Amino acid sequence: MFTGIITDIGRIRSLRQAGDLHARITTAYDTGSIEIGASISCDGVCLTAVALGPDWFDVDISAETVSKTNLSDWAEGRDVNLERALRVGDELGGHIVSGHVDGVARIVAIRDEGESTRLSFEAPAELARFVAPKGSVALNGTSLTVNEVEGTRFGVNLIPHTKEVTTWGRAAEGDLVNLEIDTLARYVARLQDFAG
Repeated sequence: MFTGIITDIGRIRSLRQAGDLHARITTAYDTGSIEIGASISCDGVCLTAVALGPDWFDVDISAETVSKTNLSDWAEGRDVNLERALRVGDELGGHIVSGHVDGVARIVAIRDEGESTRLSFEAPAELARFVAPKGSVALNGTSLTVNEVEGTRFGVNLIPHTKEVTTWGRAAEGDLVNLEIDTLARYVARLQDFAG
């Protein structure tokens, strides 16, 4: 489990396709405190550390994961949002995030509003019903509050701090982003399906 509060911006050092996709990610984390098998959220995708170095960790990524996320767009030198797994006693500053991406949304508009930036996204139709105004979503692993929803489109506001400590300061129209809907919304919808 994660909180959607990004704690490092990693960089993809290398990618290798050999059966699965293998990635080496540079990090500022103290890798001495990471165990082999630890879960690390990489742009919102829960991946397992399979090897460690002084300033990097390796992950293996299945074809299924690549097909359901924006990891097919990964390239060497790309920056990625990182978060270590939640530990008992940690502050829950965002919302509960599983790292199991539900689908990919596309940035359709970016505009500055004062010091903040408003981003509009197009969500897959089958996921749009789970996105609600003032609800939470995880986008590329970042816990964000939904401002408005219109059909399959929704918007969020980014404050300057968020743009500085995540990859969101580099976002561009047309970018594909990993979307994880709020767990609570998923279960409420499931209960309504049974009740209806």
